This record gives sequence, C-alpha cells and structure tokens, in this order.
Amino acid sequence: MLDIKFVRMNPDVVKENIKKKFQDDKLPLVDEVLELDQKNRDIKQEVEALRADRNKISKQIGACMAQGKKEEAEELKKQVQANADRVETLSAEEKDVEARIKKIMMTIPNIIDPSVPIGKDDSENVEIEKFGEPVVPEYEIPYHTEIMESFNGIDLESAGKVAGNGFYYLMGDIARLHSAVISYARDFMIDRGFTYCVPPFMIRSNVVTGVMSFAEMDAMMYKIEGEDLYLIGTSEHSMIGKFIDTMLTEDQLPQTLTSYSPCFRKEKGAHGIEERGVYRIHQFEKQEMIVVCKPEESKIWYDKLWQNTVDLFRSLDIPVRTLECCSGDLADLKVKSCDVEAWSPRQKKYFEVGSCSNLGDAQARRLGIRVKGEDGSKYFAHTLNNTVVAPPRMLIAFLENNLQEDGSVLIPKVLQPYMGGMSKIEKKK
Repeated sequence: MLDIKFVRMNPDVVKENIKKKFQDDKLPLVDEVLELDQKNRDIKQEVEALRADRNKISKQIGACMAQGKKEEAEELKKQVQANADRVETLSAEEKDVEARIKKIMMTIPNIIDPSVPIGKDDSENVEIEKFGEPVVPEYEIPYHTEIMESFNGIDLESAGKVAGNGFYYLMGDIARLHSAVISYARDFMIDRGFTYCVPPFMIRSNVVTGVMSFAEMDAMMYKIEGEDLYLIGTSEHSMIGKFIDTMLTEDQLPQTLTSYSPCFRKEKGAHGIEERGVYRIHQFEKQEMIVVCKPEESKIWYDKLWQNTVDLFRSLDIPVRTLECCSGDLADLKVKSCDVEAWSPRQKKYFEVGSCSNLGDAQARRLGIRVKGEDGSKYFAHTLNNTVVAPPRMLIAFLENNLQEDGSVLIPKVLQPYMGGMSKIEKKK
C-alpha cells in the first residue's frame, strides 16, 4: 500500500505506474482518493477549529459566571453544545472517509522497480540466467504420476474419493522422498544463517489483507466458516504477520526466517493437461524464507534469496533458470519479482518451482511493521519472501531429472542421509 502523501505529491507517477501494469480501469481511483484525501483534511481542519473555539468559549463562560452574567453564559453553553454536535457529525464522517480512502489505497498497485520489464502477462516475462545444462535423455520420460505409480508412490483415486480433485496420497519411497526434500531444504537454509520456524497454519483476516491483494485473497484463500480465520496459502503469510504492529530497532534487523508449513489454495479454473497430477493442487507442503530488513538493504536481500533456491536445486543436480516477472505479471503489492524454473526433460522446457519477491514497504505499511532508527526516526521496514522448495511440484523436477533408463531414480549424495542412506529408488514389481 502506498503512502497517501506520496500519491498526493506524485499523482502522475502513480497513474503511469498503473498504466505500466495494464490496469487502466484503476486510473480513476487516483483522482477519487485525492478528492477524499482533501475532504478528510478539510474535516480535520474544521474539527480542530471547532475544538479551539470550544476552549475559547469555555473560558468566556467561566468569566460570565464569575461576573453573574448567567444569561450570556447559557447562550455560550448552547454554542458549545452546537459545536460538540458538529464535531460528532464530522467525526463520524471522517471515519467513513478514512475507511473509503483505505479501501482504495489497498487497491492501487505498488510502484514497481525501474528495472522491471514492461509486459501484459507472464508470456512476456524475461529470462535472466540459466544454471546447469539441460539434458534430454534418449529414453522416454513418462508423466510424473506414471513415474510415481511405478514405485507404488501415489494414489489419486482414493484421494479423489476422500477429498475430491486436487488432492493426493503419497506412499512409500515417494512419500519418504517428499519428506527428505523438505528436511534437506530446512537444514540448507539453517546452514545459511536463517532461523527455523513452524508458524500458525491459520491467520486472521487483518493479516490476510496485510500480506496480499484482494484479488489474490479471492483466488487463493480458504475461509474457515464461522471464524475470523483463513487457511494459509503459504507460510509467508503468517511469517510476515508475526511482526504485525511491532516497532523493531535497527540492531534487530535483518530478521531472516525459514519456515515449514502445509499450504492450502483454491486454485480456481482449469489449467491444462500439463498441470494435472500433482502440479497444481489444493494442498501441499513448502519450505519458505522471509526477510524483514531496512529499506536500503532489500535489493541486496532480493538477490540473496533467489540465489538460495538456485543453489539448492543445483545441489540436487537439477538445471534451473531465473525469469524476471514483467509488470503485468506482478501482484499489486510487489516491487520486483522473479521465478525460479526447473528443467523438465519430458516437456523439454522449464516450469516454475518457486518465486522470489521484494514487496518494499507495502506489507509493512498495511501491518504496521516499523523500525526505530538510532537517531530516533521511525520508518516502515521492507519485506521479502522466496520459496526454498515446494514439493510435490519440486518432486516432478527431481524425478524427471534423476530418472534412469531402467526406471530407477538416483538419489544425490546430499539427500541420501535423509533417505536412510538409499542411493536409488527401485521400481516395484
């Protein structure tokens, strides 16, 4: 969420940013919120004047009473009451105007970084760099659910009966591999200096609206009936929410946390044949990383975060690339974002396995995450987040890139301790 003072001083910049995000329908909101802002300031000014007048009249009443001028005092009291009634009316109007301002301000997108490429949607995202050599073996790579089924590792049919489409049972070695990847990712991030955390898996509505846009909220979140609680779509939500209404000192920054959680998502709409199986699902588990830092450090941390994911995938011998998200593909709170994509030998192309985002002070402004400087100044922190690893989607990349011609799957050395020393997974008869 932008600062209303910034919008007031830079309306043309805000409008140009909206155009760059191809959200022209939001352009009228800028003028609307500026009109409301002016109205709000006018109300405050009148209330301040009325209260000053009340204090002045109160002194006059005291003087009249001291002089025995009761009739004059009574007339002045009527004026004080009229002023009080007017203040009450204005205060109610002020509350309504401020609520309307907040609603609009939470809809106007954040100012994107100048380095962000301009484009309408994800088809115009820009490749940054490739890591590792993509390999297409001479033998056929089956669809990922077929690979899992060859190990008796997945049961979609039973999951459909129990919970419907978009759910799964992972079994045996595949379930163990799933847990091994999560555990390895946890230790990988701890070794890089991040503090491990298991957060709440449900959050209140004020946290939801603090960490994401209304459009994301509608498309992703599951509401708990009868409760002011939502199931988290990613642990970033509750991890950033951990700092709601806090005043941090500069020596407490940066806060670098890595968290495990299940994730729950509506995933509205059809997504095509390549996204069946366990690619796009309603429930999955994830290892996440978040940073709360000083504004001048957020660009540095952004590069560190996506590099962590690249390094983790490369340690598992999975080729990846980074993709810069264009303006039209950025969620409204984001300043800058890139996707990490893993190589799919079966599809002969890359697919998304993680996303790194710098949100500037947008989340901090909504949630009240402030920092007190050494000089006594107070400002909003910057927040960032990135996926460490999100199986079972990550398992698709792992299985395809480590599948051997005989149908077995090799286990990289770094992962073998988490698999009880196994060096490969063998097909089941």
